[in-house]
Amino acid sequence: MVEKDLLPVSVVSGEGFLELFKYLEPNFSVPSRQTITSRIEHRFASKKGELLAELSAVNYVAITTDSWTALTTESYVTVTCHWIGKEWQMQSAVLMTRSMAGRHTADNLAASLKEAVDQWGLTGKVVACVHDNASNIVAANNRERVDWMSVSCFAHTLQLAINDAFKIFVHRVICAAGKLVRHFSHSTVACKALEEKQEQMQLPKHKLIQSCKTRWNSVVDMFERLLEQRWAVTAVLSDRTVTKLQDARVLELTDEYWAIMGELKPLLETLKCATTVISSEKTVAISHIYPITFSIIRKHLLVAADERPRVAEFKRTVLRSLSERMEVDSERLVSMPALIASALDPRHKHIPFLSPAKREAVFEKLKQLCADVEHAMGEDVPGAIGEGDGAVTAGPSEISCRESAMAMLLGDDYSTADAADPQLEVDTYRKDSRPSLDSNPLEWWRANHPRFPRLASLAERYLCIPGTSVPSERVFSAAGLVVNRLRTRLTPEHVDMLVFLNKNNS
Repeated sequence: MVEKDLLPVSVVSGEGFLELFKYLEPNFSVPSRQTITSRIEHRFASKKGELLAELSAVNYVAITTDSWTALTTESYVTVTCHWIGKEWQMQSAVLMTRSMAGRHTADNLAASLKEAVDQWGLTGKVVACVHDNASNIVAANNRERVDWMSVSCFAHTLQLAINDAFKIFVHRVICAAGKLVRHFSHSTVACKALEEKQEQMQLPKHKLIQSCKTRWNSVVDMFERLLEQRWAVTAVLSDRTVTKLQDARVLELTDEYWAIMGELKPLLETLKCATTVISSEKTVAISHIYPITFSIIRKHLLVAADERPRVAEFKRTVLRSLSERMEVDSERLVSMPALIASALDPRHKHIPFLSPAKREAVFEKLKQLCADVEHAMGEDVPGAIGEGDGAVTAGPSEISCRESAMAMLLGDDYSTADAADPQLEVDTYRKDSRPSLDSNPLEWWRANHPRFPRLASLAERYLCIPGTSVPSERVFSAAGLVVNRLRTRLTPEHVDMLVFLNKNNS
């Protein structure tokens, strides 16, 4: 209970808790706080040992990190780890949720990340660190300080681009809408009147949603709910028995503001959908980043001839900011981890959104990386994860007896015969048929890694990188450690242990 609900250990010595157990089972002796603490520490050590053993067998991992402050003003740094397991399945774990007393300088953050990596025996295995766009964490992941790649969170990058567009004129609408929502949140009379108007107008009995400054997609939710409840809200503001004329004049949104919310809603919903897809933890997400980015730029941000001026201006601003932040016109693009991941994802390997020249440059980069893999492994190139486990053509379905017999007769190296040369391996991979967009790329690699051993090793390395730093953010937001005052009684040491057990046992 203490682990699952992230409660302070002292809850077991609470008067009400002891009375409850006395009522449920009078003969049961409730363990003391010291006993529960000892058991948690033992479970933490046991689970940590299991995870250490599992990570020792992994070739490549990616990490995400984020910093946050609890209600106690205690500052924490969270680090999560992501890798592709033996059966080509995405795996993740929380490595650390540690109190950080010093300033969050680049040097201190880099030292904290390296400490976590060393502690878990991951030195030399970390491919990349995914983080937000704060200058200190960007500097902390510079090659001068760490030996892994720095990957900016796509969700944060998109938020910055959208915020650039919000600054033009939408921020006025957001402020006015937020003030209106706060009024209904703080006024019991207004809230009750809104429920009555909803019933009269046969509208869904939904509460208004307040936007959050650090989450732009909450603006979409606020706009959507206000538009749904527009006439119920207007009716409450027009009712002088509920809202004073003076307050109504301040709170009422102009027709222009309502129009702006309605005009921008479809575009904002599309951009929100992009964030949702990239933030998925259960599937490969990083390979979607550039296909989605180019789709947003060339399709959804394309200004139509009959576009309303305000929407056109919003689109142009987002397009310009997103293009710059994602470096879509940069020479460095072909070396970006997210773009390499797209080429290694069989669903996106044709990378049609690039010009022919850049497309060829990406595959030349793949050939170079394959040659590096061969050099590192020697002439005998294994088939990455899963090789040697008897699953010559392992796939999502069960291997038939006939396939097993063929493997026995022809030998384990039969499928890799066309991959004797790194360049030929890449060329064969390019010509291979592409699976559908709704397929799982890791299932494809599980079935095809013997055919493309070098590329499989690269896929294992790049496809484990998350598309966002959301996994680290979810650790404290889902745990409620920022908003739950009961949990502020947790000591920093117990926060680390309980978050670890809570998230890694789920």
